Amino acid sequence: MTSPAQNISPMMLELSEYLASALKRPLPPEVNDRAKIHVVDTFAAMISGSRLLPGKRAIQYVKALGGKPEAGVMGTRIVTSATHAALANGMFGHADETDDTHPPTLTHPGTSVVPAALAIGERNRLSGAVLLRAIVLGYDICARMLLTLKPMPFLRSGHHAGATGQLFGAAAAAGALLRHNAARMRHTLTYAAEQTAGLYIMFRDPEHVEKAYAMGGMPAHNGTAAALMVAHGWTGVDDPFSGERDFFFTFAPEEIDRDDMIRGLGQKYEILRGGIKRWPTGGPIQGPMHVLRELIEKHGIKSADVEKLIARVPDKELEIVNNRDMPDICLQHLLAVMLIDGTVTFKSAHDFRRMHDPAVRRVRSKVEAVGDPALTDFERRWRCVMEIRLKDGRVLHGQTMAAKGSYENPLTRAEEEKKALDLIAPILGKQRSRSLLAALWNLNEINDVRSLRRLYAR
Repeated sequence: MTSPAQNISPMMLELSEYLASALKRPLPPEVNDRAKIHVVDTFAAMISGSRLLPGKRAIQYVKALGGKPEAGVMGTRIVTSATHAALANGMFGHADETDDTHPPTLTHPGTSVVPAALAIGERNRLSGAVLLRAIVLGYDICARMLLTLKPMPFLRSGHHAGATGQLFGAAAAAGALLRHNAARMRHTLTYAAEQTAGLYIMFRDPEHVEKAYAMGGMPAHNGTAAALMVAHGWTGVDDPFSGERDFFFTFAPEEIDRDDMIRGLGQKYEILRGGIKRWPTGGPIQGPMHVLRELIEKHGIKSADVEKLIARVPDKELEIVNNRDMPDICLQHLLAVMLIDGTVTFKSAHDFRRMHDPAVRRVRSKVEAVGDPALTDFERRWRCVMEIRLKDGRVLHGQTMAAKGSYENPLTRAEEEKKALDLIAPILGKQRSRSLLAALWNLNEINDVRSLRRLYAR
């Protein structure tokens, strides 16, 4: 019950009422179709990530914890509590940089929203149609949290945008699936606010374990936990977003407009501005990969032909991928790998040994990355302008203002199917992988999402 001593802002009233009623609102066909592509992409990221180091560590951890058998852990036979499953599957999702993004907000919604929604969906044996609607809601709340906080100032303050936005997105999706009313939704947001965390230091972990936790597992786990706490009768502050020393007072590094949390809610679906990566690399590297691949295909250039490669990218994004220790988020390294191999694969993008390979390092010395403020835009459409100087005197030019996979140049269903099969067939086998994808493409028709477990379990 709401305490009469507590004031609730008009923004929070509108937000919580929307969260409580969202599952009753039908999705526009375009949103429904795009959401399925994001779900397929996230399942593929989770299953493939289960075999990488962050995934292995997550499996060891949740297996040791045990837990009531409520939800499954992707790519394994483990069935554990909803919160443990959300943690493991969230870590899987961001183990390898193949997961989706919401470029304008620097978040990776799928890695936290989908595991949280799936955990509650399996726990309560809910339908695929309801699950899909909750996932779209989670993307909306994830994005709006960072649109309100302002992602780049928030990032520069030492926090990480994704960990924060994804926490609230996961909590919203889980709370909606638990059928929380408006009052309980407000308390769910309060417990999400209390658990807000995620520091920029995650980029310094070369093995990606901490980053997978902070950008996938932690928000998925904490958002699920917040909703379940309230389901078990926990009460709290009715409005964490207004009043004395509220959430935004604590975390917003500059003046913000709290109404950004509800602006366009129900009319403007943020999943339509999501990005799905063509290449298994960090988001800011998608533009350079796109341009270099086109130049290689058009001119047949080899690494031995190149004297100098200059990649101009948005200045605010270069700092995220500039000479990193992790291969899959190091721009210069991946451009060198593509020059040598002609492409970048899941395997080559995650090969730590090649970061020390003398042949790769020689080519990398010819690569220069330049942060160009003229390319920076709010939508973060994966832009790049590239110049390659060849030893024979020719100078090649290429550019993209919206690389493949950005919302202006989205992956098609067929392209996503191909990407997903490449990721999951080595783990599940081709036949089971195709059966899983067929089920996900028809998610609206599934009566009990727990039936997916027999397809995604190893």
